[in-house]
Amino acid sequence: MLVAYHLASQSLPDHTNKFSRKDFTLPQLFACLVVKDLLKRSYRGVEAVLHDSPLWCRDIGLDKVPDHNTLCRAATYLLKKHNVDNLLDRMAQWAAVHRLLNLSNKPLVIDSTTFESHHVSRHYERRCHQTRQRMRAKEAAKTGRNRTRSQTVRSLPKLAVAAASHGHVILSAWTGTGAGADHPHFEPLVYDAWRRVPDRTFKIGGDAGYDSEAIHELARRDMGLKTLIPPEHGRPRKDGGPPGGRWRRVMKRLLATKESRKRIGYTQRWQVETIHSMIKRNQGSALGGKSAWSRRRDMFLKVLTHNVMVLRRGSRHSRSEAFITATKEGADKEG
Repeated sequence: MLVAYHLASQSLPDHTNKFSRKDFTLPQLFACLVVKDLLKRSYRGVEAVLHDSPLWCRDIGLDKVPDHNTLCRAATYLLKKHNVDNLLDRMAQWAAVHRLLNLSNKPLVIDSTTFESHHVSRHYERRCHQTRQRMRAKEAAKTGRNRTRSQTVRSLPKLAVAAASHGHVILSAWTGTGAGADHPHFEPLVYDAWRRVPDRTFKIGGDAGYDSEAIHELARRDMGLKTLIPPEHGRPRKDGGPPGGRWRRVMKRLLATKESRKRIGYTQRWQVETIHSMIKRNQGSALGGKSAWSRRRDMFLKVLTHNVMVLRRGSRHSRSEAFITATKEGADKEG
C-alpha cells in the first residue's frame, strides 16, 4: 500500500480539480484500490478492511476512510488510459533503477489471456456447458446450422501484456472484449514498452498468434527490434516448402530445433504465461465489473497491482521506506 501511494504521488496530481473538496488525494485513493484488488474485495469490503486498519490509513496520511462510492468514482477516473500510462511510465523507471528489466539479455515477451466475466462455480459452468450442447444440437436439427461461436466467447474480457521476462514487470497492457486475433494489438503493446525502457535494442518473443510478415517489418524496420515469432499461422504449404516472406523464413530456420530456440532466447517466452498465472492466482481470474468498460478498468487495476507487488518484492531493500527512498533517488538520476 505504501509503495502504491508513493508511486502514484510521482505520477498523478493530488486532485482532479482546484475546486475539489480535497478530502482525499488521488494517490491515497489509488493505494486503497490496490489493497482492494490484492485482497480480492469489493468496494464495500475494502472500506471495512480500512476501517479495521487505522495504521494503514495513517501511513498514507488518511484522516478518514473513503466510502465505497468514493472509491468507485475514483476508479472510474484513475483507471483511464492516460492515467494508467502515466503509472506504467513511472513503474518502468523504478524497474530500470532496480535492474528488473535486463532486456539486453532476456527478451520482451508478449501474449494475451482472457478472464471470467463473473464469479461462478465449476459445477455451474459444467451444467451450463451441458445445457448449451443440448440447445445447440436442437438448433442444428431444426435449422441445419451448427453455432460454433457462442455469445459467451464474444463477450470474454481479454488482456494482452508486454513484459520483461527477467523481472516479470509489465511494461504495457491492452484491454478489450472478445477472443479475437492477437496481431492487431501488437503495435500499441510493443511501441509503449519500447518507449518506456532505456535499452531500445531488445528482442521480442511471441507465439504464433503474432505471426505476420508485416509485424516483423514493423518491429525490425521502424523500431530496430529483433522478433522471435514461430511462422505457424495459417495453412502450411502443400509441397512442404518454407513459409512466405523473408523474415518468416528466417524464423523457420532459427526456431527449427530446441537448441537453437534456447540459444536465441525464445524459450523465455513462457515467462509471459507465468505472469498471467501470477495475476490470476494472486488477484483472481474473475472480474467484478458488470459492463465492458468496468471490466477493462478491472484488468488495468490487476496489471498495476501486479507491478506494485513485483517492484516491492524485487527490491533489494528489506523495508518499504528504504526502497522508496532509493527509488526516488534513482529515478531522479535517470531523469
